[in-house]
Amino acid sequence: MDQQYLTFVLIGICLVFFLIQVSVPGFTEALLLNEESFVQPWRFVSSIFLHGDIAHFFYNMLALLIFGSTLEHVLGSKRFMGIFLVTGVLANLVSVFFYDSSLGASGAIFGLIGALVLLRPRMMVWAFGLPLPLWLAGIVWAGLDVLGVFMPSQVANLAHLSGMAFGLVLGGYYRYQYREHQGTGSPILLREDEVRRWEERHL
Repeated sequence: MDQQYLTFVLIGICLVFFLIQVSVPGFTEALLLNEESFVQPWRFVSSIFLHGDIAHFFYNMLALLIFGSTLEHVLGSKRFMGIFLVTGVLANLVSVFFYDSSLGASGAIFGLIGALVLLRPRMMVWAFGLPLPLWLAGIVWAGLDVLGVFMPSQVANLAHLSGMAFGLVLGGYYRYQYREHQGTGSPILLREDEVRRWEERHL
């Protein structure tokens, strides 16, 4: 199992981006997702690391710490980073057709949640004031985002939904790989005892 470090690297990158955002005029506008993204494709990646305000930044980083560090422990750093970036970019590819502009790591974080729903469905999380298994919390979060699609707000609900959908696909792929290679020396080791010990220490 890879050492865990990329979750904290991503949080650090987001922090640096946020500090530049509040210090350098025009930085956010140059990197957020908007109609220029197809001629400036770096926006599909750079917008993942931007945030609208301190509350947006704080809650996204808290979610990234919890779900990112868990998924990185379960799958290893490289696969974790792949899921984060792939689901974040794909969520942005969906969002660009529905929102004039958007930014934030939410699509990628929902991608991590989607993957964990299939890889660690019984992981307990604190949601809506209650301890819930992740599979149930995921259903409720997705349901609220579906409602949000029909109630215009400042939240890119379709980014959340698409990020989670792509995360479910990747989580399903890795779950299938584990079952196919179980007992054959596969590097995908989803050992229940190790994950539970980690959760007891950190969650």
